[in-house]
Amino acid sequence: MEEKRKNPASRGYYQESWKILRKNPVAMVCLAFVLFLVFIALFAPLIAPFDPDAIDMPSKLKAPDNVHLFGCDEFGRDILSRCIYGCRVSLSVGIVSQLIAVVIGYFMGVCAGYFGKRVDAVISFLIQVFASLPDLLLAMALMFALGRGLGNLYIALGVLSWAKTARLVRGTVLQLKEKEYVKACRIDGGSSFRIIMKHLLPNCIPTLIITVTMGIPSAILSEASLSFLGLGVRAPMSSWGMMISSSKTFIRTSPFYSLFPGFCIIITVIAFNMLGDGLRDALDPKLRK
Repeated sequence: MEEKRKNPASRGYYQESWKILRKNPVAMVCLAFVLFLVFIALFAPLIAPFDPDAIDMPSKLKAPDNVHLFGCDEFGRDILSRCIYGCRVSLSVGIVSQLIAVVIGYFMGVCAGYFGKRVDAVISFLIQVFASLPDLLLAMALMFALGRGLGNLYIALGVLSWAKTARLVRGTVLQLKEKEYVKACRIDGGSSFRIIMKHLLPNCIPTLIITVTMGIPSAILSEASLSFLGLGVRAPMSSWGMMISSSKTFIRTSPFYSLFPGFCIIITVIAFNMLGDGLRDALDPKLRK
């Protein structure tokens, strides 16, 4: 029982982690900014001043003014409205793809660590293969095979991101399966599924939270790169990467066109990275000590 009370996934553990996180001003500012982005993504139709797909050719490449704060693109569409809707695309790709990666990575990692032997050998080989492949090139190949679209982006980026999660989960499970409460459950006749879901999963949640938070900015950058190359979402859907791709022709005459979506990508990636660092410091028992 004493071993179980020290379970890092207990309520007291998360309360202490929250106290540590609150003492990190940079992480708290980034958390507030991320929540602000989520608010923008959820309520984009209410926040956007214009229809992001409304064409107004007389306003073609109009510089920022009091009406169009970020200016207009080559079709007279409001760039601010398109950036707001692009936030919805980027966050959804980052979050959904990482959730897919976490589900695959957890079950692959826990099977490798818990069952060991041949299962561990096969899964470890797959982890090494996926970890050694260049993510962007493989993502390009998958998107070329699957076709453009938001759903295919979720699948492609999620499938390519599970290896890191699996490696971390495997290492955690190798330590946890020797704990007394896991052995006691096994002796009492507990099934492997029960041990994996009831005892191993709660202890892996801190690792999974950190992995998701740190993986979201990578997924956002990958989505922007794929959209820039024409392998991301389909037009006229707003995407920061697609906006930068469309603006490259006008980079000299209308630099504001690429400046604003590029700035959105930069500050979003920085916010998630710094928040991930703060969560790692708060949730990792080794760093807390």
